[in-house]
Amino acid sequence: MLTERYTDGTNQRHQIEFSNISKDLLPWVEEVAIENNCKIERKEWKSKYNSYVIYDYEPFCSDGFEINLVVSSISREHLDFLKYLYDNKVNTIEYLNSCVIN
Repeated sequence: MLTERYTDGTNQRHQIEFSNISKDLLPWVEEVAIENNCKIERKEWKSKYNSYVIYDYEPFCSDGFEINLVVSSISREHLDFLKYLYDNKVNTIEYLNSCVIN
């Protein structure tokens, strides 16, 4: 799930938050973000069961955690392009999974 949260900070950087990223897609998202002149501001593993349990590193057993990622860039267009690539990747994976099931 993608949470669109564009904000303008004091340094004029725009941010977007990706919520509940698949563990398999995380390296791809990080790589594409860096390729598109974006900076990873925050990466956190948040427990699905206890809202107060949040790690800034991957826990030993990452089952039951959702991965949230905040990416920033000076140009909002870079973030829009990253969002577009992420949405297309997720839609393609869902489509291929539905083809395998049927």
